[in-house]
Amino acid sequence: MSVNKEIEQLRTEIERHNALYYQNSEPEISDFEFDQLLERLKSLEAEHPELITPDSPTQRVGGKADSLRPFKHTVPLMSLDNSYSLDDLRAFTERCEKLAEGRKLDYVAELKIDGLSVSLHYENGILVTGATRGDGSQGDEVTQNVKTIKSIPLKLKVDAPVHAEIRGEVFLSRTQFARINAELEMQDEKTFANPRNCASGTLRMLDSAIVASRRLDMFPYDAYAGNQKMFANHAEVFEWCERNGFNVNPHRRVCANFDELAEFIAEMETVRDSLDYEIDGVVVKVNSTALQDEFGSTSKAPRWAIAYKYSARQATTRLLDITIQVGRTGALTPVANLEPVLLAGTTVSRASLHNEDEIKRLDLKIGDYVMIEKSGEIIPQVLSNVPSKRDGSERDFVFPTSCPVCNSPATRPEGEAVRRCTNDICPAKVKARILYFAARKAMDIEGLGEVLVETLVDNGMVSDVAGLYDLTVEQIAGLDRMAVKSASNLVDQITTSKSRGLQRLLFGIDIRHVGERTSKILANHFRSIDNLAAASIEELVAIPEIGNTVAESVHAWFRDERNRRLVERLRIAEVVMEMDAASTAALDERFVGKTFVLTGKLEDYTRDEAAKLIEDRGGRVSSSVSKKTDFVVAGEDAGSKLTKAEALGVTVLAEDEFRSMIG
Repeated sequence: MSVNKEIEQLRTEIERHNALYYQNSEPEISDFEFDQLLERLKSLEAEHPELITPDSPTQRVGGKADSLRPFKHTVPLMSLDNSYSLDDLRAFTERCEKLAEGRKLDYVAELKIDGLSVSLHYENGILVTGATRGDGSQGDEVTQNVKTIKSIPLKLKVDAPVHAEIRGEVFLSRTQFARINAELEMQDEKTFANPRNCASGTLRMLDSAIVASRRLDMFPYDAYAGNQKMFANHAEVFEWCERNGFNVNPHRRVCANFDELAEFIAEMETVRDSLDYEIDGVVVKVNSTALQDEFGSTSKAPRWAIAYKYSARQATTRLLDITIQVGRTGALTPVANLEPVLLAGTTVSRASLHNEDEIKRLDLKIGDYVMIEKSGEIIPQVLSNVPSKRDGSERDFVFPTSCPVCNSPATRPEGEAVRRCTNDICPAKVKARILYFAARKAMDIEGLGEVLVETLVDNGMVSDVAGLYDLTVEQIAGLDRMAVKSASNLVDQITTSKSRGLQRLLFGIDIRHVGERTSKILANHFRSIDNLAAASIEELVAIPEIGNTVAESVHAWFRDERNRRLVERLRIAEVVMEMDAASTAALDERFVGKTFVLTGKLEDYTRDEAAKLIEDRGGRVSSSVSKKTDFVVAGEDAGSKLTKAEALGVTVLAEDEFRSMIG
C-alpha cells in the first residue's frame, strides 16, 4: 500500500471513530486503540510533510500563540431577549403572529446550552477560522483552539457552499468538568466555579495543547452561506449539520403554536438534571428564515427569537456581614457577605443588596439566615430573611452617610434610591472609571485588570483615564508581579486604544446616561467631540432617540471644567476624537437626518445590511412608520407598514430605487 493511500485511510478511519464517539455515543474501539491510529498518522505525516493537509486530524492541536487577534463578524452575533414566564412566551408568539399577518408560522424549540457562542468559517468546505462572540460585532480569533474540539469537523462532507459560517455553543460536559477540577485539586491549584467559566477561559487560552486536554464540545445552532441564512427553514440547519459531521443536540422540536412550545419546555425541565451538560432554558425561534429577516431586530436582539429561562434555583444560608462598594458614579452599593453555599452549579458567597431601602424592605440583620437565588441563573440576590431562625444574636446594620473609601459625605438626592459619594476624585470612583474606560466595549485595553488598576491608582501613577497615556514601560515593569514583556504589551495596548474611534471614546469617558447605543448616535450626528461639546440642549434634544435627560447630562458634562481638562489631555495624548475621513466621506445629504423603515424581504440585502448602509450614510432606521418617517423601503411581501406608509403619504422606495439611492 502506498504511503499516500495509507494516510487517506487512516484519516477516514480516525474521523469515523470521532463521529461514532461524539455524535452517536457508540465507540467501537478503546481510547488506546484510537491513540495508536492517531500516532501512526502523525508518524507518516512527519516523514512526508508534503502530504499534510489542513483537514488532517493531526492538525487539531497546534502550538502556542503570543496573543489573540480580534475578529470582526460579517453578520453580528446578537444576544437574545429573555422571558421568565409562560406569559412572556405567549406574548412573544402573539407578537410574531401579528407580524406574520396571517402567513403560516411555526417555531423551533432548542435547548439553551450554558456555554459560549462561537463562529466557524469554512472556505470550500475547509475550516479556516474560528472566533468567539465577543461583543457581537467583534470577537477573538481562536481557530487553533476550536480545531481541538473533536466534535467540530475540519472538513464539511456534503452540500457545502463556497463560504459557510456555522454558529454554535461551546461547552464543557459535567463529566469533564469534574475531571478537570479533580486534577486541579490534586495539584493544589484553584478550581473552576462552574463548567461555563471553565469553557470560556479555556477557549481563549494561548496554548492549544492545554485546550485539547480540557475536551471541550460544541452544539451548532445556525448556518450561513456567505452572509445569508443557508436554508428557508431553521430546522433544516440541524439536518445539514448532522450530515456534515457536527455533534447536533437531539433535544429540539418544531412546534406549531404556543401550547406545543410550553409542552416541550415542561418536558425538558424534567430531564434537565439528567443531562451531562448545563442548560438554563429553551431558545424559541421562528422557523421561516424569510420571516426572521422580515421581523428584523432591535438594537440589541432579534424580534424572531427569545430565550425562555427556567426558574432560578434557591438556597438558604447565613448573612455574615454587609459591606459597601463604591462604583464609578459614586453609588454606595451594599453587598451581602454570605456563608458559602452551592447554588445552581456555583459556590455563592456574595450577593448584591442594591441599596439601603432594600435592606429595610427585607428587614435584614447581620447574622440572619436568608433565602437567596440566582436571578437569570447568573446574579445571586437575597430574596428574604428567615425570621424563625433568629436567636437574638443578630444585630442591625447602619447604612453609612459618608464614603467608606475617602470619608467624604455621601448624599442621597430627593427621589433617588441611591446614596452617592460627593468626592469626584474618590479613589474608588477613579478606579471604577478607569476599568470602565478600558472595557472591551469602550477602549478595549487588554491586560488592564482590577488588581493592576488598583495598584496604579494607590501608587499615585494614574488619577484619571488620561493618565493611562502617560505610563511608560519602565514605570509598569517596576510594579510587583510585572515583567518588562507584560509591561511592554500593556503599553502597546494603551497606545493602540488611541485609535478606537469617537463612538468608543464617548462610551468610555462615562457621561451619565450615555451608553453604547447613545454614544453611536451622538458620534454619527456630531462627527467630532468638539462639535458635541459645543451643542446646546436644544440641538441635542432635536436628535431622534435623544431625550431631555440625556441632553441635559451631556450638556452638563462638557461644561464641567474638570471634564474639559480631561478632554484636552486626551487630545494631547493623540486619542482620536472625530469620525475618520472614510466615515465622514460616506455621509450622503439624502440620508443625513432622515428616518427609514424597512419592510418585506429584500433580495440583495439582509435587514441588518440594509440598516447599516443607511446608518453609514447618516440616516436612521426605525421599526415603525409614523408622520416623521421619511422613507419606507419595501421588499417582497411587504405588510401593514407599507399600507400605513401609503396612507400617511410617506415616500416608498422599491428595492431597485433603494439600490440606486445608495449607489
